[in-house]
Amino acid sequence: MTHEFKDIVKEGIKAKENGVKSVLASVVALDGSSYRRPGVRMLILENETMIGAVSGGCVEKEIILQSKSVFKSGESKIMTYDGRYRLGCEGVLYILIEPFNPNEAFKKSFFECLKKRQSFQLLSYYQKKEGINPKYGSVVKIENTTFQLNNLRNTESEISLSVFKQKMPPCFKLLIVGAEHDAVKLCQFAALTGWEVTIVSGASEAKSISDFPGAHGFSAISPEQMDVKLIDNQTAIVLMTHNFANDLRYLVALKDTNPNYIGLLGPTKRREDLLSQFIEYCPNAEDDFLDKVHGPAGLNIGSETPQEIAISIISEILCVIRKEEPISLSKKMGRIHTL
Repeated sequence: MTHEFKDIVKEGIKAKENGVKSVLASVVALDGSSYRRPGVRMLILENETMIGAVSGGCVEKEIILQSKSVFKSGESKIMTYDGRYRLGCEGVLYILIEPFNPNEAFKKSFFECLKKRQSFQLLSYYQKKEGINPKYGSVVKIENTTFQLNNLRNTESEISLSVFKQKMPPCFKLLIVGAEHDAVKLCQFAALTGWEVTIVSGASEAKSISDFPGAHGFSAISPEQMDVKLIDNQTAIVLMTHNFANDLRYLVALKDTNPNYIGLLGPTKRREDLLSQFIEYCPNAEDDFLDKVHGPAGLNIGSETPQEIAISIISEILCVIRKEEPISLSKKMGRIHTL
């Protein structure tokens, strides 16, 4: 959800600079089940432009209607949406709607936090009932500093209010090592997922970031030159140079990093040969690092085209980072989402 909130902040700041008001809608509580869970947010501008969504489409129309009074009064409110009678989701959403007015101090600290890949916390204060309350609202905690997102009044000292707390990790990052056609498709699909995608190509390849729609960064460097300092447990890596020796060199360069996932292209024997030679070069490699290597990368969904293979790889990464076994939802017992 961090990337969704980042987009909201960017658009909210842009709107403010253009003299356009905006309000933030946050799902802060849920009775029953719904399309998405508490913590999802969207931004509404005065002209009814929406950034993000909190459901599949029906809830958003009601939020736009309810937001008109917030634009007019400048005071926060809680609205409810009963999906039992409209969506068939068997749930009641509690949605906090508040003016969105971030200041310059928040803007500077927030984007610096994202750049450093630090976590931050979002806290939304509310009561689980419909109505207006000037003490409702959200704050962002970055390290030891708290930033208000609107002009709420003494929210943190108001013990009668409920608080929805949400720890926001760094934006999930995908590092693609390779610059062939299949890397382009994986980049496109991962960017649509909301991941920050960085491409690493060989130093001699005549490629640039413009060749990879959706890419956040691009480097044309050798494995030994690769900067691995910002590879953390919110990072997935896919080695797809289509060259055994190059994949091995990049894997050696990654040996002291802590990514969530490392994917290799090619058959099982290629992975075994690659890891065998890797261990020869790095005999002290940790088992935890080796356990993160997945090859062939992707889920067995019958993928054939580069686009389908990209979906397969992204799906496996999601399963790994969410700690889920891939099964058809029609065969899953109980809730889709764990609470």
